[in-house]
Amino acid sequence: MAVKQDIRGTGPSETVDPLQRRPLVRSMRWWPQGQSSWWLGGAMLIALLVAAPIVAVVYLALFPTENIWPHLASTMLPRYLSNTFILMLGVGIGVTLIGVSSAWVVTMCRLPGKRFFEWAMLLPMAVPAYIVAYVYTDLLEYAGPVQGTLRAWFGFQTARDYWFPDIRTKGGAIVVLSLTLYPYVYMLARAAFLSQSVCVLEAARVLGRGPWNAFVSVALPLARPAIVVGVIIALMETLNDFGTIDFFAVHTLTAGIFNVWLGMGNAGGAAQIALTMLAVVMVLIVAERYSRRRQRFHDTTSRFQELPGYELGLGAKVAGVLICSLPILLGFVIPALVLVYYSVGYFDQSWTSDFFEFARNSLMVSGLATVMAVSAALFLAYALRLFPKPALRACIRLASVGYAVPGAVLAIGVLVPFAGLDNAVDGFMRDHFGVSTGLMLSGTIFAIVFAYSVRFMAVSYGSIEAALGKVRPSMDDAARTLGETPFGTLKRIHFPLVRGGILAACVLVFVDSMKELPATLILRPFNFDTLATHVYQYAKDEMIEQAALGALTIVVVGVIPVVMLSRAISRSRPGHRG
Repeated sequence: MAVKQDIRGTGPSETVDPLQRRPLVRSMRWWPQGQSSWWLGGAMLIALLVAAPIVAVVYLALFPTENIWPHLASTMLPRYLSNTFILMLGVGIGVTLIGVSSAWVVTMCRLPGKRFFEWAMLLPMAVPAYIVAYVYTDLLEYAGPVQGTLRAWFGFQTARDYWFPDIRTKGGAIVVLSLTLYPYVYMLARAAFLSQSVCVLEAARVLGRGPWNAFVSVALPLARPAIVVGVIIALMETLNDFGTIDFFAVHTLTAGIFNVWLGMGNAGGAAQIALTMLAVVMVLIVAERYSRRRQRFHDTTSRFQELPGYELGLGAKVAGVLICSLPILLGFVIPALVLVYYSVGYFDQSWTSDFFEFARNSLMVSGLATVMAVSAALFLAYALRLFPKPALRACIRLASVGYAVPGAVLAIGVLVPFAGLDNAVDGFMRDHFGVSTGLMLSGTIFAIVFAYSVRFMAVSYGSIEAALGKVRPSMDDAARTLGETPFGTLKRIHFPLVRGGILAACVLVFVDSMKELPATLILRPFNFDTLATHVYQYAKDEMIEQAALGALTIVVVGVIPVVMLSRAISRSRPGHRG
């Protein structure tokens, strides 16, 4: 039977069937008719644009102009794969040992200097791995101060008189990457330990479990999913690294992309290696999800209070202090002191107009990428809030894969399509108007900014989505009831409430963009350098002293998110006060 009803009392009455009308009311409750399509269409367009470089890499690898895959598979690829596997295996073990042990000691044990270690353990994250590699190579090489001091003390004359480890090896690269990437594991492991209930820990202690047994049998299994995620992130960063492995002459898949593309001039072959790297990334993601497919850990109590902490003996306290202090000393303090020393000693040679130009370039591309990535992430997060449909959610997940894709792979996916579009537009303009447009996309900073935005979209989206998730849906209902549009609701209601999450996203994207090296090396225009490429070029020429000021600037900028992350982790425990 047809009846008359008024939708929320704001529209004209119409004759409808209530059973047919109710789903329409539920789907249109967030926005007036006609505006939803703009948000949905815009969000899907952004997601597809962000995913386009990955699609371009796959297409170029499967349909290359000149197929050299048989040659690569029979010659260089096995070495690239074996070196990459060894490097990732070593780094995975290193970051797990350092990150998990330090997180447990800092979180669960009564340790001298505990408050300091809580945030200082994240400091190595502020130093790019390639800068640490340059510093330790300068310190530990034959002509460096360490070996020079040993020769002076013991009277050695040549390198044949004594043995000293060579830093420029796969082992050296593993150590350097482990020292700079363990904070990912530490950060997530500590957050997991902080979220654990006191009840399970007290139960373990009542049953006679000491600190070590309680860690192995109770805390570690509960924190395992978070630890695995941290290790996967560290391995993805290892796969993305180019400065360290290039300086140490470790031929990995990333080095293969540069060698095949820039050395052999074959974009198709580089894309095929890039596709191999994508396959490795997908294997890591699938392995992480498969490893915890049947594991679900839930707290069965709401009893969250200050963690009691284990009292350690003298020997255990010394060991705990060493576990926490050595990674900070080796991963941050020594590199920072060396950079400060060189920056002061070579200040006149470094403080030049070129330095200001490199710094200005870094600030410009990082700032533009931050605005683009955060704006797009805010649009996507809000569109998903308005239109929580599987299709849009799938598109956003595809767009968020960019962070897992190495910078060199993204560079191929950006440069090849942009170059093709530039050539097509230039050819059209020449044929019809006799005017050459040149390289409007691939030959400008837009390519760098776009690549940064794609790579760090997931970082900004995650922060903004988490902030939006804390806003009650009833506030949207109230705003719409008062006649506010979706954009007006975002501007006047949501934006002030999620301002902290947006600021955090801006800082993280900006700092990551400042440190990005592989994509910048490939996509930068002629005569355009950033602080990262400036440091890389000077260090490659054994002139780290002249590049120290630029490296120190990158490190100082990187300390900002470290402080933010430390405060966020400390406040993550339920029931935290202050």
